[in-house]
Amino acid sequence: MSVKDRPPQDPELDAAPPAESGVTRRKFIVGAGVGAATLASSIRPIPRCAPGQPSIGARADVIVVGAGLSGLATAYDIAKAGRSVIVLEARNRVGGRTLNHSLGGGKVTEVGGTFVGPTQDRIVALAAELGIGTFKSYDIGESVSLIAGQRANYTSGDPSTFLASPGGADVLKAVGLLDGMATKVPVDAPWTAPDALAWDSQTMDTWKQSNFSDAAGLTALDIIAEQVWGAEPRELSLLYAVWYVAQAGDESTPGSFLRLITTTGGAQESRFIGGSQLVSIEMAKRLAGSVMLNAPARRIVQSPTGVVVECDGGSFAGRHVVVAMPPALAGLIDYQPALPPLRSQLTQRFPSGSYAKVEAVYDKPFWRDSGLTGQAFGDQTVGATFDQTPPDGSPGVLIGFIGGNYARQWYTLDADGRRQATLESFATYFGSAALQAQDYVEGMWTSDIWSRGDPVGSAPPGVLIGFGTALRAPVGRIHWAGTETADYWIGYMEGAVRSGQRAAQEVLAEL
Repeated sequence: MSVKDRPPQDPELDAAPPAESGVTRRKFIVGAGVGAATLASSIRPIPRCAPGQPSIGARADVIVVGAGLSGLATAYDIAKAGRSVIVLEARNRVGGRTLNHSLGGGKVTEVGGTFVGPTQDRIVALAAELGIGTFKSYDIGESVSLIAGQRANYTSGDPSTFLASPGGADVLKAVGLLDGMATKVPVDAPWTAPDALAWDSQTMDTWKQSNFSDAAGLTALDIIAEQVWGAEPRELSLLYAVWYVAQAGDESTPGSFLRLITTTGGAQESRFIGGSQLVSIEMAKRLAGSVMLNAPARRIVQSPTGVVVECDGGSFAGRHVVVAMPPALAGLIDYQPALPPLRSQLTQRFPSGSYAKVEAVYDKPFWRDSGLTGQAFGDQTVGATFDQTPPDGSPGVLIGFIGGNYARQWYTLDADGRRQATLESFATYFGSAALQAQDYVEGMWTSDIWSRGDPVGSAPPGVLIGFGTALRAPVGRIHWAGTETADYWIGYMEGAVRSGQRAAQEVLAEL
């Protein structure tokens, strides 16, 4: 991606140096993805107009703010029901927190959301409807754990082998405790759980300290929180964490903490052929003429008969609006009349995680030659890794997640420092060959002004009890979508699709 191709709305991207050739070539990514140019050319422009002055052609039954998976799933279902819809997207691409990056030769890797697994049936069914298939994540061999200098290998898919890992016994104990607690939490209203007040009055850290004493076990639970939520346990309500576990299932399958953190049989089991952003690209193609890019919503004016959404591209009128954004971002829009106090204050209390996704590209997945899966877990800058190699096995792509305090420290480094810290983590897990990356890719989601964090918004103590009822409740003609509002799989692509489909049903019932 050349300098002139970088999206202007991302100041961190604009500050990055130009790509270089050879083994030191870098890609600084949070912008236009694979297929964006083709998609943009297929989207017919929507007539623009002056702020506050909707013109003929700038009206629809429903206006959707956000062209990520949740917003597009909303619009897709509304359009299939025969109603008109306009989608407004701040970025110069669709996909939200999913983003493909070209590896050349028609191959891609994902810089954002990537994986799907058992009980995530809505996103898989939607992809199949759009002609997109899945393939299994590479999970053959042994994975690496490394805490406080203690290294161990374990077999993915066999939790008993994790007992030999530092902190492994405490992780498995936590699985049992959290799974048991999760059975008491209604997924659509966690604040009504029998122990909701007690659990929402403490952090995950105070619960951790009360139930575990082994230093390695405490560290392991910190790492999991950093990877799953982009936050430290001290920042998370225990009720929120238990609710998150309860949601890791579906209407017929109880949620499981183990399902969150495993590959085969877990949330990282499969990937999409063509990359996860392709799901959004294909929905947008079917909505051609209804999707407007580079159009951040600035103001939503609601009246008894409709709504007007004012954005940088003009103003758009509808009977209802669906805001498909994380709560913290949704709170930056100016609402007239003002939102009710509960909803307004919720958006001030539901921050997105501190997070980055980093990737290194090699001639081949060299770790497989040593019988390793490419998965690692440890107290390094990169706290978890996966093999994200294309399905044909070439080139080798090793990806990692940086979350919580590690991410906050990593973001203070310059470009060379970030790359060095990332590759040194990979080398600590997999050997010096990891230092010889041909390409290096950064998904800098916390510095992206249209995300401001990743992978999910989370609730500190007191938020779900005090403000949870406002999370998805409509405000007049304003409806809410986004993975944070899902009933199952909050924080995942499945949750995004579920929330969009739910929001579509809400507005269709009122049209």
